Amino acid sequence: MQKWLGLFNIAMAALLAAALFSSNAKQEGIWVGDEDALPQVIRPVSLEKAFDFAGEALPMDNFDVRQRLDKELISNSYRHSNTMLYLKSMYQYFPEIERILKKNGLPEDFKYLAVAESGLANEVSPAGARGFWQFMAPTAKHYGLEMSAQVDERYHLAKATEAACRYLKDYYQQFGSWTLAAAAYNMGGPSLKKSLAEQKGTSYYDLNLNAETNRYVFRIVALKEIMSSPEKYGFYLESSEGYAPLDAYRELTIDTSIADLGQFAIDNGTTYRMLKVYNPWLITNSLSNPSGKTYIIRLPAKG
Repeated sequence: MQKWLGLFNIAMAALLAAALFSSNAKQEGIWVGDEDALPQVIRPVSLEKAFDFAGEALPMDNFDVRQRLDKELISNSYRHSNTMLYLKSMYQYFPEIERILKKNGLPEDFKYLAVAESGLANEVSPAGARGFWQFMAPTAKHYGLEMSAQVDERYHLAKATEAACRYLKDYYQQFGSWTLAAAAYNMGGPSLKKSLAEQKGTSYYDLNLNAETNRYVFRIVALKEIMSSPEKYGFYLESSEGYAPLDAYRELTIDTSIADLGQFAIDNGTTYRMLKVYNPWLITNSLSNPSGKTYIIRLPAKG
């Protein structure tokens, strides 16, 4: 009898524990035995703080502004793989971007514009924009980036960032606002100027623009918020888990032609792959340099 009583007590204890777990799990929103449920917690994002871009405050008392920012925060908070890749990549690329922004007197927040444009990758858009800063060919040429059959400096992070700084400063001088400069970067200065005149607006938040530019600044602010405080949004990443900066390199000054970049890499103690990782602006396997222009090629540091 005592044996059966003991088994009964154990069974009852197990049932009680299961009931308590089920109740707590339901409250937390996690999987509780329904094979069709997903094991995750989805909560709204808090907007109870001040938000700004480049030191310019968002008018959070405007319900439309709150709603548009909320959508971008939710969208990027729950794009798990993309946002984690942004966080890993920022350790590799933000140091160089931050240095160039500071040198040119631009607010550091513009590093998040590069995330919004390309995800910190040398992407090619359907329209033909290229690189971290997504320059179209005419704008790249205007700001001094070389584009040829063998060289495309839109893929040169340092030079493209310098060009983006000049481009954004020109828009700041024209519109008197970093927020409007960012919007102009996305939709073009003439189009923004026309919208301001037609709609009698004075700020980005007054305007009804195309669908992409309507989201653009809000997406940048959302990326800034999440990437500045990733743990707050459920992303846990130690700095050692980010991608390593490409700061251990040596530089070779070249003013002649290179017929075979693969052999050039081997002759200089590296591989063709590493040559391309450090110099994605070299877009073929040779560098014919008839004018004797000087190029600086980065290679991994020895040892």
